[in-house]
Amino acid sequence: MTNLYDRHSVLLARAVEALRTRAFWTPFPEVPSGKVYGETAKAEGLAAFEALVGKAFDMPGHPEMRRVGRENAPWGKALSISYPANDPATLIAASQKAADKWASVDPETRAGILLEALTRLNAMSFLIGHSTMHTTGQAFPMAFQAGGPHAQDRGLEAVAAAYSEMTGSATAVTWEKPQGKHAPITLEKRWRIMPRGVSLMIGCQTFPNWNGYPGLFASLATGNTVIVKPHPGAILPLALSVKVLRDVLAEEGFSSDVVLLAADEPGAEVTKDLVETQAFSIIDYTGSSVFAAWLRKNAGSALVFTEETGVNSITITGTDDFAGMCDNIAFSLSLYSGQMCTSPQNIYVPQGGIETDAGHKHFEDVVSGIVAAVDRLLSDGAQAASICGAIANASTFERVEKARQAGRVVRESRETGFGSSATPLLVVVDDREGGPERNECFGPVSFFIACADAHDAIAKAAAIATEKGRSRQHFMPRMAP
Repeated sequence: MTNLYDRHSVLLARAVEALRTRAFWTPFPEVPSGKVYGETAKAEGLAAFEALVGKAFDMPGHPEMRRVGRENAPWGKALSISYPANDPATLIAASQKAADKWASVDPETRAGILLEALTRLNAMSFLIGHSTMHTTGQAFPMAFQAGGPHAQDRGLEAVAAAYSEMTGSATAVTWEKPQGKHAPITLEKRWRIMPRGVSLMIGCQTFPNWNGYPGLFASLATGNTVIVKPHPGAILPLALSVKVLRDVLAEEGFSSDVVLLAADEPGAEVTKDLVETQAFSIIDYTGSSVFAAWLRKNAGSALVFTEETGVNSITITGTDDFAGMCDNIAFSLSLYSGQMCTSPQNIYVPQGGIETDAGHKHFEDVVSGIVAAVDRLLSDGAQAASICGAIANASTFERVEKARQAGRVVRESRETGFGSSATPLLVVVDDREGGPERNECFGPVSFFIACADAHDAIAKAAAIATEKGRSRQHFMPRMAP
């Protein structure tokens, strides 16, 4: 067994310090440059990705009853990769069998293994970037960052937070209570970290690694085994992650089944089957609020940590740089075709308009300014594709079509000419009870809503944030109380 903790102790110390100070620091550069990752890294990453296409994904020793895999092809490139699959009972039994030894080791051993895995994943960032791009529809620069270094940062933060919590108190002490004239009461006390059990991490389609790593690495760092359930449209990024973790675990003398993959296919998903076994102590989930509500109802005694869908707003009450504001909003509306949890949907503007550096702008002037900025930004097809990416799920096109009927279309959604794409659809809607802006319309759709005045605009944005804001629970605690 290698002393991986010693190998990565400086990295862990820096991560814990960054967590404490909240200052910027990262060991994982976000720029996909040969100067950073090596002159041949880009070509090698692409070649490694191409070598996976059309093949059976190799995951030695993983429980396998059958092969599955029908991932998305948002850029038109069918992956045709098959993954090992098994029934929930078999996966859970394998996870439980691997649990005792993983739970019994010290925090340093677990942290060393996880940091070794993260550094190996970082070296694979070009491969992961292509895997993320061709499953999620992100353009390569975003796919590289979100699937690679940014996700790795989040995994590292989870390990650092877990390690800090587990080592913040003494694990052994000679406890003495004075008794005056009598001899003190002396006790030898020992404390042991107790994991909660088997964890289920349910991945999302659009940012599988970025949203998946915090829960995955936090559970592993605190001694829990994990079953990773990727979205059936985006398996590869998480399958690569699971493979690396399993490799390091096996090298260090642990069962690789500490981490398992629960792959499935569209229309034959196993998520509910897994949850309904009531075998999990922790469930991490990113996705729709509807399914999150189902999880909370059916998860039994499991701790459920979610990041859910929501409605994001922009409130415009005035600006000293009208052109710059319009350009900034145009980029926000266009980036990855609105397929992010931070993408703005509702734009609240006073009916009477706003004061700007270019004079008073009426409501229609503000709308026209933003529409024109989007058109300028996306006038070139190649640039539009690099900003908007491709649509990850066909149901997004259905939402775009439905939104066309919701009000007055001021900018039509268009294709970029690359992949399965859609540029922003912009619609002016009436402020009414049950209006389309009251619910999330995930994808490249935004609504302009005229308000009585600035105070009314702020109040409406605040109300929708309260009612439909994203729900996120932190990844701790993952140890038994």
